[in-house]
Amino acid sequence: MKVKFIPVLVLAVGLAATTGCQHVRPWQRGTLADPIMRADRDPLGTGESEHIYFSREDANGGRGVGGGGCGCN
Repeated sequence: MKVKFIPVLVLAVGLAATTGCQHVRPWQRGTLADPIMRADRDPLGTGESEHIYFSREDANGGRGVGGGGCGCN
């Protein structure tokens, strides 16, 4: 009986550890809505990241931009 219990326990602990639900309180929403929390708040950094992404993406480009992996778009 112990042999069957251990894999079930490991599975249960693994599932519990990978859950990502978080309840946001009303007073915390202001912090999350702050512009500093946006990933695209820096236009120069966003442009550089997109250039690196679509230069390395060989198949179809990045963000709707066509081209190859040579970086000469």
